[in-house]
This record gives sequence, C-alpha cells and structure tokens, in this order.
Amino acid sequence: MFRRRIFKLRLPSSTLLLGERTLVMGVLNVTPDSFSDGGLFLDTDAAVAQALKIECDGADILDIGGESTRPASAGVSAEEELRRILPVLQKLQGKITIPISIDTSKSEVAEATAAAGAEILNDVTALRNDPRIAEVARRRKLPLILMHMRGEPRTMQKGPFAKDVIRDVLTSLRRSIVLARRAGVAKSQIIIDPGIGFGKNYDQNLELLRRLPELAKLGHPILIGTSRKSFIAHILRTQSLENPPNDDHLWGTAATVAASIFRGAHIVRVHDVAEMVQVVRVTDAILSPGSVTQKGISPR
Repeated sequence: MFRRRIFKLRLPSSTLLLGERTLVMGVLNVTPDSFSDGGLFLDTDAAVAQALKIECDGADILDIGGESTRPASAGVSAEEELRRILPVLQKLQGKITIPISIDTSKSEVAEATAAAGAEILNDVTALRNDPRIAEVARRRKLPLILMHMRGEPRTMQKGPFAKDVIRDVLTSLRRSIVLARRAGVAKSQIIIDPGIGFGKNYDQNLELLRRLPELAKLGHPILIGTSRKSFIAHILRTQSLENPPNDDHLWGTAATVAASIFRGAHIVRVHDVAEMVQVVRVTDAILSPGSVTQKGISPR
C-alpha cells in the first residue's frame, strides 16, 4: 500500500496539514454552464447558502469557480468572473471558517479574490494561460494548485490524446512547477493535480489513478478531482449497468475517491460533500489507524 508524504501548507490564516488524513475540497460553481451543477448557484444568496452547507457537510476547503471548464465550454472575461465571485466572497466574510480556494486561470481574478479573502489559487491551466498567477501566489503567500490540462476546454476531448499519458502529465507539470518556482512560489506551497478528464480518454483517466505514486515522485501534495466525471458513466455503461435517476454517478465517484486515497491523494475535490466525507473517513481509517482523530488544520 502506498504511503503518503506529510506536507504543511501555509495559508494567511492557518496551516493545513496534508497527509495525516485526506482533506475534502467542496466545489461551488457560480456559473450558468458547468457540467454538473451549472446555474444552480449563479444567484449570490444561493451560492452563499451552498457554501455554508458545504462547510457544514464537513469540507475542509471551499473551491469557488466563476468560469466553466467543462468540455466544449467557452471562456468568459475576468470582469465576468469577478462579477460572479466577488459578491459571494464578500457575503461569506465572517460567516465561513474553512479556507476558500479560487478556481481561475486569470491573474486579475486571482489578485482581486485574494484581496477579498481567498487563501488558495487553483489554476486548471497550470500557468499556461496566465503565468502571472504565480506572481500573485508569491506576493500574497498563497498555495498554488497546478492542474494538467491537455489542450483547452473547447477542444480537449476531441484529441489527439497523448500516446503516453503519464509522461505527458509529468512533463507538463514539471514545466509548470519550474515556472512557479522561478516566480518565487515556495516548493512547499505547490500542489499538483493530474487533471482527470481534462484532455484524457477513458482509459487514461483510470491509468492516472492507478499510477498516482509516480506523480508523487515530483515531491508535491496531490489533489484529485474525479467527482461526477464522464469516465465513471462510461464504465457503468460498458458494464451494462443503469444509474438510478438523479444519481450523478455518486457510487462510482465514491469508488474513485477511495482508490485515489489508497494511491496517495492528499486532497479530493468533490460535489457531494456529505457522502464523500464518509467515504474519505472510512478509507483513511483503513489506510492509517488513528487518522480519523486528526483535525488536519491547525492555527499558524
């Protein structure tokens, strides 16, 4: 069984301990067109209520996104992203205690949301779209998540796919890590994400999950986001299984979350927080007896 390394991630308000137990990142999309929950939380009050529910359900981190990156999606301006995100951040001040991550690939959005209280930057392009995000992370002393994406959302699932997905992901992430380090981001502040579903075919997603220990050799904590991804539905269809109505592939997601943890994931990014918290806690207990008593977050 693969053993995770322990990392300490410094935020402006606290320190996140990664590896003693798995942290759960809850997804909040304030967009009209995200693949799973687009339009549900575009209204600011609805988004705030969902953010508080995500915390109540047991999430350790809240990840807010104002631009959809689903396959075939088109981008929006930084101004539109901020119009969606900033009111939510402002209303959450003093109401939420878990750290907030911002899912963006634009330095203007990163800067403005960091000023409004965001404590983690999550770049799904791993600095390819806007390398200046690394400068914001360095100046604000924020952790930076670098996710691998082959191509761009509009075309990423049309191929061509990499012949060797592990080599492709490792090469790209190494390049992004170098960019971040040159911008002054500390090695201890970088998290990597292989980008499940972003420019990979169904088999490649499974291969990445099986071979997570090879990504761990890069020396950074690993974040995995498999929640409700289409490769889960593909597996179920090929096995001639039907999903119950409104299931959103919950149980398939649960299997991938558990598998990710066994292979070394430090953080799992999910939509169904309450259910996945249960999966995470039980998996952690199997992986490391006593882990369920750890808080995972401590005062700085």
